[in-house]
Amino acid sequence: MRFLTFSEPHSAPRLGAEIGDQIIDLTTLSAAEGVSLPGSLLDLIRSGTSGTAAVTALLAAHTPQTLQRYTRAHADVTLHAPFRPGKIIGVGLNYRKHVEESSRSLDTDSDLPPRPVLFSKPSTAVTGPGSPILHDSRLTSQLDWECELAVVIGRTARNIAEDDAWDYIFGYSVVNDISARDQRRSGQWFFSKGQDSYAPFGPVLVTRDEITQPMELELSLRVNGALKQNSNTRYMLFPIPQLIADITSGVTLEPGDVIATGSPDGVGAGLTPPQFLRPGDLVEATIQSIGTLANPVADANSPADSATLLEGATQ
Repeated sequence: MRFLTFSEPHSAPRLGAEIGDQIIDLTTLSAAEGVSLPGSLLDLIRSGTSGTAAVTALLAAHTPQTLQRYTRAHADVTLHAPFRPGKIIGVGLNYRKHVEESSRSLDTDSDLPPRPVLFSKPSTAVTGPGSPILHDSRLTSQLDWECELAVVIGRTARNIAEDDAWDYIFGYSVVNDISARDQRRSGQWFFSKGQDSYAPFGPVLVTRDEITQPMELELSLRVNGALKQNSNTRYMLFPIPQLIADITSGVTLEPGDVIATGSPDGVGAGLTPPQFLRPGDLVEATIQSIGTLANPVADANSPADSATLLEGATQ
């Protein structure tokens, strides 16, 4: 199933399911039917199998005709980030070619890492589809992109073996790991990775059963229509089960936590000459079977631009 969070003009965000090119308003449908559903996508994830089973049963009880009054077109709604994660754990240097370009352009080690390189982003960095990535010229002149597969955890996980890791995944989405490269070079990892709007997330959350080969997904990124990244998740140095096993050896993962599984090559800092994001740019991160996460870049010092920052995020 493909879940999302959306709103209509003058309404609070609601839970939806994407079927084809239409959105089913699950919040309104469940209220009309007297069916109890979790009030948000994060609550649905935390409810375990009972929540998704209730949604499946609710939709199965209707025909396309009877669902029509609860159907919304994408053009008529605003999509938000699917939810605000409890934790966002980033993985650095998880594609061989990205290790190579980073050693040339970002002064990192040219040797392949012996285990996953981990960092974190705060939940306040999350922003949704169509919401601005904020370019603050006071803090960076090297704003960069990274298209990454987001793994959403569905069960509390601690000391998980690789063979069992798949059972702890709720689903998958897209995250754009925005980075201020000059902040990292000066030693400020938190400001490099964690500023407001530095974790665009969405547009949908696809449940695990819908993506049977997550290690065979095409992923790409375009800036103003020009292709910058083009790779496949099969080239990860540390596959998803190994990431979950490594992380949970010391950190408990909880339902709604997100692992950003790393970026392939083609980041702006690695190009010749380097290219970085500027206000007015449009960034589109696409992953096969999930969709495209598109975000404009806006001037953080413009009141009109920065005022819309959190409109695409949700609790």
